[in-house]
Amino acid sequence: MATYKKKASTNKKNNITNIEEHSTTAEVFNTLDETASKSEHWVEKNQRPLLIGLLAIALAIIGYIAYNKFVLEPKEKEAADELAFPKKSFEQALMNEASADSLFTIALNGGDGKFGLVDIVDNYGNTKAGNLAKYMSGIAFMKKSDYENAIKYLNDFESDDEILGTLAKGNIGDAFTEINQPEDALKYYEDAANLRDNEFTSPLYLFKAGQTAMDMKNYDKAVALFEKIKKEYPLSEEAKQIDVFIHRAKLAVAK
Repeated sequence: MATYKKKASTNKKNNITNIEEHSTTAEVFNTLDETASKSEHWVEKNQRPLLIGLLAIALAIIGYIAYNKFVLEPKEKEAADELAFPKKSFEQALMNEASADSLFTIALNGGDGKFGLVDIVDNYGNTKAGNLAKYMSGIAFMKKSDYENAIKYLNDFESDDEILGTLAKGNIGDAFTEINQPEDALKYYEDAANLRDNEFTSPLYLFKAGQTAMDMKNYDKAVALFEKIKKEYPLSEEAKQIDVFIHRAKLAVAK
């Protein structure tokens, strides 16, 4: 009798549990149905704006592909072809010191109906060749002692190249040194030293930054820059006599 009642109690409890589970499940499905219904209603209500939005995205993608294919790619080739003439004069100027000034002028301004570097920057500035022309223009102006134009063109140049990007900033530092703006020179030398970590440009521009700091009588800064060369670039050319410069900077601090 006791066993029978126990089973009955268990069955009753199971039935209650099943009812609760079914009730909960029903509520979940009802909630899902309501959510789906609201979503469908929202989609129906906003169908036109959604289609317009999707169409706009599709047109933007197609436009981007078409621009690259039919505008940018031909322009890149055209710019590269135009760059050949001034690039040749620029390279000859770097190798021929006696004729460098006139060759840099030809590179910048063009000749024989050909574009110069400045023309290429003006007409193809958003291409790879146009960007390279900015760097070459900056260096050419630097060699011709036109430091303000050198700064202008080198500042516009953008590159992920290990060397060129660093040299651009370093040359801006040199240009600011030439026009007696040591604070700006120091900033660009430090930027050049930190832009890429290598055994050539990093110690070179740390050393220039240290010398500039010395000229500004910022001796603590100079000590820190010279010591960084000794610690991080011990095999570099600048490190060979860096102890002398550290000693001078520390003596200046002590005065």
